[in-house]
Amino acid sequence: MNTPVPTIDELHNIETGPWFSKLSPALRSAILARATVRRLADGDALAARGTPAQEWCGVARGAVRISVVSLSGKQVTLTYAEPGVWFGDIALFDGLPRTHDAHAHGATTLFVVRKADFRELLAQHVELYDALLRLNCRRLRLMFDQFEDLATRPLQARLAKQVLLLAKSYGVPHGEEIRIGLALAQEDLAQLLGASRQRVNQELKGFEREGAVRVEPTRLVVLSRDKLLAIAER
Repeated sequence: MNTPVPTIDELHNIETGPWFSKLSPALRSAILARATVRRLADGDALAARGTPAQEWCGVARGAVRISVVSLSGKQVTLTYAEPGVWFGDIALFDGLPRTHDAHAHGATTLFVVRKADFRELLAQHVELYDALLRLNCRRLRLMFDQFEDLATRPLQARLAKQVLLLAKSYGVPHGEEIRIGLALAQEDLAQLLGASRQRVNQELKGFEREGAVRVEPTRLVVLSRDKLLAIAER
């Protein structure tokens, strides 16, 4: 069987990722030398909660949906790992089972490093310890920011902030508009914000009336970033 080879765009997404791009050339080369390319179709399972951790992954294309099953048996989306994001290192560090489920959202390409190779990288490149420490500090800061927003900001402001983040990660400029490339149903967006689909739908209609966004089936188009920023700061 032929080993999959990354496309130029996929390799670019990994190499220009905000975390990976700050590593030394030697460490970047060592990681890429040990990584294999894996392509997943929409909905393909990558990891299941409670299972042993075996891989460290970087997203090269598409997205990985991180989710959990609620007490009622409903799959609830917590976040999406975008191109350039690496994940899976925490469970490899502490040896505990995976904490969440992970599935491909759309056609997705991953750079995958096996557990044994991950440990070898740590042994040979002390720099990787510091780099992963900084990465996890950033994750922790973002998590506390989300807690603060949930406790102090109204849904309207949180939704505007989330749309801006999606535009930054998945935005495709079309003239003055920014089309968000990640296909999201309003239910998915509501889960990210801990709100009901009905409330999110109401707020998005308000954004449309203000000329900030246009709502299309499974897509959002940002018409005015400045108007969204103003809403997020209300």
